[in-house]
Amino acid sequence: QLQLVESGGGLVQPGGSLRLSCAASGSTLDYYAIGWFRQAPGKEREGVSCISANGGSTKYADSVKGRFAISRDNAKNTVYLQMNSLKPEDTAVYYCARYYYCSGPLASWGRGTQVTVSS
Repeated sequence: QLQLVESGGGLVQPGGSLRLSCAASGSTLDYYAIGWFRQAPGKEREGVSCISANGGSTKYADSVKGRFAISRDNAKNTVYLQMNSLKPEDTAVYYCARYYYCSGPLASWGRGTQVTVSS
């Protein structure tokens, strides 16, 4: 029933910022841990960040710590990923995903949004 739709991707120069949004429909996000993973051609899926259902805890991949920040607004049924100091290595399709719990397995995900970091 839950559907996730990502938005906010685009082309940005190195050092720039983007904010991705994950909007839910069909159900509420309140009960779920929500995170982001990314995938680039020829690379394995990489978990980027996750936030617990109540927002009480977050986790980040080492590659993005200090640069990315995840947040959620359950009243708006939306999760955000603020990405700062972007690097070309961040280029990938970013997916919003429902997790059984942060550090646990993926349950479902959206269609993704492209992030391209290039001069």
